[in-house]
Amino acid sequence: MHVVGIIAEYNPFHQGHAYQIQKIRETIASLYGDGENTAIVAVMSGSFMQRGTAAILDKWQRALLAMQGGCSLVLELPFLFACRSAQDFARGGVRLLAALGPVDTLAFGAESAELAPLLTAAAAIDEEATQAALHERLQLGESYARALTNILQQQNGLDAEILKQPNNILAIEYLRALHTYAPAIKPLLIARRGAGYHETNLGPLASASAIRQELRQKKPDWPALQASLTEASFALLQRAFPQGIADTEELFRPLLVKILTMDSENLRQIFGLQEGLENRLLAKMRASSSLAGLTQALVTSRYPASRMGRIFPHLLLDSRLRDVKRADETGPLYAHVLAFDEKGRSLLHEFKKKSQIPLVTKVSHFLNSKERRHGTSLTPLANMLAFDTRATELRSLCLPCPYPLGEQANDFTTSPIFCRPPVS
Repeated sequence: MHVVGIIAEYNPFHQGHAYQIQKIRETIASLYGDGENTAIVAVMSGSFMQRGTAAILDKWQRALLAMQGGCSLVLELPFLFACRSAQDFARGGVRLLAALGPVDTLAFGAESAELAPLLTAAAAIDEEATQAALHERLQLGESYARALTNILQQQNGLDAEILKQPNNILAIEYLRALHTYAPAIKPLLIARRGAGYHETNLGPLASASAIRQELRQKKPDWPALQASLTEASFALLQRAFPQGIADTEELFRPLLVKILTMDSENLRQIFGLQEGLENRLLAKMRASSSLAGLTQALVTSRYPASRMGRIFPHLLLDSRLRDVKRADETGPLYAHVLAFDEKGRSLLHEFKKKSQIPLVTKVSHFLNSKERRHGTSLTPLANMLAFDTRATELRSLCLPCPYPLGEQANDFTTSPIFCRPPVS
């Protein structure tokens, strides 16, 4: 069996994702002649996304849609890697796939149609001269993305446009992570089709951000959404709207309460609030009336909105710099299974034999709610898992009419979804 990994958010799963999976199968069939015997493993963000926003559907719903879209197995990328920069997100996903054992290929989309310039960029970033120049520019207050783009353009003659596209940037980080942590896993580039990441038009290959923007409307354009989504995604989103669609803006008041009850020293310990950002946060929150407004008020030329948005879930979950540093040292310590089919079940048996990390199908075998309350004595694995479980519950507070937490899907009571083949 040829095992292909994908690192994704699926927020939500749409036509572009289905196209990518179809192209992966076609490409593997042409390269290795075993397209039918290909298993696709998705490592998916859980309850919060890379940019700090809550997933519009919960992770089990999104895992089910990914399975219906062609995946064989869906695993959760732990929160301490999922809600991070492109570099850390990519490293977390690659390290998890590498730890499983029999993963042959990592497939990813990019705006670039060719792998070569992305490989060149990935190699150039890790050169000593590039890292020295990057450190110098960051010390002068330049943003990471702008500094890196300028350095690669000036020193290596790379096309700046390649480095400005979000999926190209993520692809480069996947290549860097593969080189460092999983050189045996081969990269497979699938050129993106349709709308760009930031484009807002709906259509057959609309971006996930355009779909989310439409779902924030009181009366979404359902016919246009139907053209953008797979049949299963459209049906589930229509059933979930509006009570089941999470909106991160709901966290604004809880965030204010959290900030008002913390002193400056504790704020400085929260991941992302170093370099004096705790003082800026305290100043800007008093003049803000929404989470979106607070995010924009914090933005500077050095600190983009994506970085500022990531601070909020880390702050609400009390994710501290020490927690993130420890996670970076160890990498993901488990693979939490969200959904699988028959092929995925066979794959899980293989992973159990060869994986360097445990497969979590029942969270209570590794962590229970009582242990979580007394978090000081948790093992590194249980501590990492505790953030995932709390993130699931925090996402529930983003629903428009959150009913009791005990009635929401949570990690202690929700089992992996087994997707049976359709009855003919």
